[in-house]
Amino acid sequence: MNCEVCQLKELEVEHFEIREVLRCILHTIVFHRALGLVRPKDIDLELFDITYVQCGDVELEKKIEEKIDQFISWVEKHPNKKSQICVSFYERKNKHPSWFNKTERLFWEHWYVNLHVTQHTKAHSGKSHHSKRMVDLGETVSEDRGVRKEALEASLHEVLFQIIKFVNEKKDHVPPINEDIICFPCEITIPSSSDSPFGMDVFKRMLQTGHPTLLS
Repeated sequence: MNCEVCQLKELEVEHFEIREVLRCILHTIVFHRALGLVRPKDIDLELFDITYVQCGDVELEKKIEEKIDQFISWVEKHPNKKSQICVSFYERKNKHPSWFNKTERLFWEHWYVNLHVTQHTKAHSGKSHHSKRMVDLGETVSEDRGVRKEALEASLHEVLFQIIKFVNEKKDHVPPINEDIICFPCEITIPSSSDSPFGMDVFKRMLQTGHPTLLS
């Protein structure tokens, strides 16, 4: 089975930006794999001048929020690290009729969301006799944050266009629709505390070079 892989552009984000950025990207990916049984809902980001679309499915929204919460918890334990979230779409197939009724997950698409969560310097808030110097420093930090925010917004736009381009160009691997479902079955994988860089690299190579099947 043909399994396509899309590596999305890495985004450098601060901790307070993670939730909005991930909501935007994950919902955009899932929406473009929706099957027409959705009630599209436009969502305006609070931090950026960007609007994205959700499927309007409560269970799907809950699943995405849970994964974002788990990712944020991981980030808090691993500050200033690059990380990756994988969204995988699959088909369910009965492997062999038997009493334990095992099904096989045939993966046909992997999306890699790449984030680098950073901690940027803040202006010193303590007392100082050099007040003008501190004001100048505060203005510089504010300007830097403004430039960084504009750059992130532009990069997030690039990622959204990358998603749309991939969906429009890669169609032959998408399986036929067999069920009345809102979206193709998918799983969202986040880093875990036990993940080592070596282990993650092996896992990535396996997904990119092979066509894995997993049992559930």
